[in-house]
Amino acid sequence: MPLTITSASGVHGFGVDVAATPEQQEMGLMFVKTLAPDRGMIFPYDPPQPVAFWMKNTLIPLDIIYIRADGTIARITNAKALDETSLPSGEPIAAVLEIAGGRAAELGIVPGDKVEWAR
Repeated sequence: MPLTITSASGVHGFGVDVAATPEQQEMGLMFVKTLAPDRGMIFPYDPPQPVAFWMKNTLIPLDIIYIRADGTIARITNAKALDETSLPSGEPIAAVLEIAGGRAAELGIVPGDKVEWAR
């Protein structure tokens, strides 16, 4: 599914897989060995809720992007491979986007930027 992030540095496109079911959300990107710079995974939550992620069995670093119901980015966390530290959203969110680690900084994506995808 296509997803875009509009930031001060431009519009950035990603192809994302959707983790829609609880089973898909639990698995996420575990055991994935590589992730292309324009790929990711979106985890939708309806209704919006506080969530926490961790990197159990996740072999690559990820940027975890917490998205509010209005589509703005609430927080970006740089998660280390295999780190089981809880990474909370800090507020109710409507979705979480995982992309390759460091990619948000490379593209100039920051909290407040707008994320759009077909919901």
